[in-house]
Amino acid sequence: MPNSPAGPADPNSPATPNAPTPHPTPTLTVAVLGPGGVGGLLAALLSRSGHRVLCLAGEETAHTLRTTGIHVRSPQFGDFTAPVEADTALREPVDACLVTVKATALDAALTRIPPAALGDALLVPFLNGVEHPALLRARYAPDRVAPSVIRVESTRTAPGQVEHSSPFTEIDLAGAKVPHPRLESLAEALTAAGPTTRVLDDETTTLWAKMAFLAPFALLTTRYALPLGEARTRHREELASLVAETAAVSRACGAPVDPARALARYDAFPPAAKSSMQRDAEAGRPLELDAIGGALLRAADRHGVPVPVTARIVRELREAGS
Repeated sequence: MPNSPAGPADPNSPATPNAPTPHPTPTLTVAVLGPGGVGGLLAALLSRSGHRVLCLAGEETAHTLRTTGIHVRSPQFGDFTAPVEADTALREPVDACLVTVKATALDAALTRIPPAALGDALLVPFLNGVEHPALLRARYAPDRVAPSVIRVESTRTAPGQVEHSSPFTEIDLAGAKVPHPRLESLAEALTAAGPTTRVLDDETTTLWAKMAFLAPFALLTTRYALPLGEARTRHREELASLVAETAAVSRACGAPVDPARALARYDAFPPAAKSSMQRDAEAGRPLELDAIGGALLRAADRHGVPVPVTARIVRELREAGS
């Protein structure tokens, strides 16, 4: 990846298509816990838009980010380098803290955000699954936790190096008890930086809408080690069963999902698409199996919803990893 000069990219430069106009005042101070594929992309976009960004990571990564900034390659936002600040823990007030680590790393990562340091800031987790909001609300101010979702394909190839491959970056901010003006202010900043962002009232529907799409995709592609195109063709019946079971659990949790529409979304996806869980399996990294498959099974059990295909695939994945 070619290096770009350090500092904000020139929005008029041909090398930075779709670069936003620098954000008008007031600017925000945003911490990003876990500057990987998603966190690094958001950190770089917010910095390029004129906001102050503080990345929280291990000492080696923090040093790299302080020295070189974050380099982004993106068909949507162009190729650019954005400067960021970095530290190993939050030590000062911020307006918002985006939590973009994997569910498997959440407990360890949260030690970088002492509750006293976070204070009145919004805590915005972009985690897979539906169970993390309760954990975060038990640790931090419940009315400042804003569980949200992001739809994007973005990968950290090295510290400070982000490859954004999807032609879209969409964010839904939620949090029923969070002051609405705070969410709107963050949504405005994110939209101005590039990602299409909206504020939704129903947190449960927001989280389950992502879960209902992600769970069948992640479980099937990881179980058979196939990209989506082959998985949806060779294992069509299992995919349909996973979609139907996940939709039934989602409905029982208060978030209606249309199985036919979900299947149509899979059919519209590029055949080479892989789930993040599958990529983790290929790289030998810990899987978010419990946060996705385990959470789905626990919700099914609470509501008495039968999910035999989901249970079998989760069991087989657990056995394969044991």
